[in-house]
Amino acid sequence: MRRLRQLAERTPAARERYVDLLRALAITMVVLGHWGVTVIGYDRAGRPAGHSALGDLPWAWPLTWVAQVIPVFFLVGGYANAASLAARRGRGGTSTGWLVDRSARLARPTTALLVVLAAGAAVATLRGADLTQVRTVVWFATIPLWFLVAYLVVVPLTPPMYALHRRFGLAVPLVLVALVALGDLGRLLGPAGLATGNYLFGWLAVHQLGFAWYDARTGQPEGRPARPGDAGPGGLRRRRLPLSRRAGAALLGGGLAALLLLTVVGPYPVVLLNVPGERLDNAAPPSLALLAAATAQLGLILLLREPAQRWLRRPRPWRAVIAVNAVVLTVFLWHLTAAVLLVGLLDALGVLPTPPVGTAAWYAWRVPWLLALAVVLAALVAVFGPIEARTRRPPDTGPAREGARRLRTALAVLGYAGLVAGLLLNSLTRKAAPEPLGLPAPALVAYLAGAGVLRLLRSGWGSRG
Repeated sequence: MRRLRQLAERTPAARERYVDLLRALAITMVVLGHWGVTVIGYDRAGRPAGHSALGDLPWAWPLTWVAQVIPVFFLVGGYANAASLAARRGRGGTSTGWLVDRSARLARPTTALLVVLAAGAAVATLRGADLTQVRTVVWFATIPLWFLVAYLVVVPLTPPMYALHRRFGLAVPLVLVALVALGDLGRLLGPAGLATGNYLFGWLAVHQLGFAWYDARTGQPEGRPARPGDAGPGGLRRRRLPLSRRAGAALLGGGLAALLLLTVVGPYPVVLLNVPGERLDNAAPPSLALLAAATAQLGLILLLREPAQRWLRRPRPWRAVIAVNAVVLTVFLWHLTAAVLLVGLLDALGVLPTPPVGTAAWYAWRVPWLLALAVVLAALVAVFGPIEARTRRPPDTGPAREGARRLRTALAVLGYAGLVAGLLLNSLTRKAAPEPLGLPAPALVAYLAGAGVLRLLRSGWGSRG
């Protein structure tokens, strides 16, 4: 508690506290959303199995326009990445140093999850468990990692994409939206492979808006003095996100109108989360409908910004936001593992409720189900949260010779590539594959190798020639 109080008291007056609140709220909504729509039953072999209730609850599909908050993650991620990159460069640091630094907060808690799951799966395998069931359990627990795949691609692209933002401003996300539209044409009319780039273009578009928000807050990107033309039509003005309530109302209204046209009138599903049988998955890859929802969400965010900022000036709300953000990735990574553990425990005790979706019993079970999951997750965060909370930024290193600098940059990119390859391979491996470690061995090796390279760089290796 003392540490939280100290962190709150040391918060710079100019900090955009609203960004931290949005991150905490988005995590909470993801966790509650996943838990709330989860349906638990038994398969033909008499084993617990889970799936989403959305396919049986079409009335709830419009609710996903608010509940689908992954765009909020990329929006606040863009802001945070721009702010930290500017601060690093302001201290004389390099983009490579920034990239290695950012990897620690992402990789450390993720590595803990993967190692624990692999160790648990190995124990189950040695005790004679069905390998397909082992994989199914681990597959369910690692569903949150699909988001990290996209984010771990966006992070190393931040330096060049921020440079594009400084040169072309809001034209960059507009071009990215046009590319998403082209990919959607491929999904609707063929060839479907044309939409593959949407996995990158869609999230990058939202991430770029975070840059524009940062520029609007700071006035001078990179902390540099004003230059001729910055305030003109071709300068900083083009790079700023308008933060007024009028702009928020326009974005909210325009985004909702576009979303209604695309879904109710157009060919896109109303639901913004995956529902088997629908023609498109609006989130994988991101579609125009999802970007329209992101626009409306941005408008709502801007409308609520000023009262939220005033509220966050109070000590208690701000300390609560700091506390959540200290373990925010741990909460996200472990929330489905909490569901696996609770289902396993209730099944072992013979008291696992499995009411049909949509019945009064199913709705009544939501409250004790959420409360029990919160208790299990709190225990997991108490154990694994310190791994994330204790991550520290290493001191800035001195200048390196050109050869050493290039080597560090190449190794940093290689490290991120290992992280992405490992997580992506796990996500692409089928749920019922017989995996003794629960995770594909090549995926685990690729991920750990990438994490090891980044850890080596973070320790200062090669920082000087």
